[in-house]
Amino acid sequence: MSAPFFTPGPGPVQITREAIAARIRDLGQRISDDYGTEPLHLICVLNGAFPFTADLMRAIQRPLTLDFLSVSSYGSRTETSGEVRLVKDLDQSLKGKHVLLVEDIIDTGLTMQYLLGYLQGRGPLSVRVASLLSKPARRLVEVPIHYLGFEIEDAYVYGYGLDIDHRYRNLPFVTSLRLGEDAS
Repeated sequence: MSAPFFTPGPGPVQITREAIAARIRDLGQRISDDYGTEPLHLICVLNGAFPFTADLMRAIQRPLTLDFLSVSSYGSRTETSGEVRLVKDLDQSLKGKHVLLVEDIIDTGLTMQYLLGYLQGRGPLSVRVASLLSKPARRLVEVPIHYLGFEIEDAYVYGYGLDIDHRYRNLPFVTSLRLGEDAS
């Protein structure tokens, strides 16, 4: 096996590839059990939730459909602007479907609040949320998280879909910077 291409950051959050895989297996089993024979429609929030969604959908032991949407609230900065903008809309109707919205991280809750309102207006039977990470110390609005990977402390995290200025999404683990540290 070749040497790792990147060393984890010096911050407090460190989640290994193995811990992520184990948690996703558990979440996939819970989701499979909870939905039983009901039709399930996953919505991946691009770009950060793509790796999590791909692994999660393989862990769900039932037929499902998949769609993607994209929102922006960060730009190239490491702090959310608080303003959510829809960048890519859904391709499929949600009418009459049980929807599982898959997100990489829930921080302030503002993006998730926007998405839940938006999706509810599209006529689904239900909408639940799966998030790889939750950072409750930064929460401005409370939002439901039905399936949570990991609760983390307040740090700038990246890897496994999360990025620093569009880089490092391909890391197989989640790592972090210390607050106030340069993200370049």
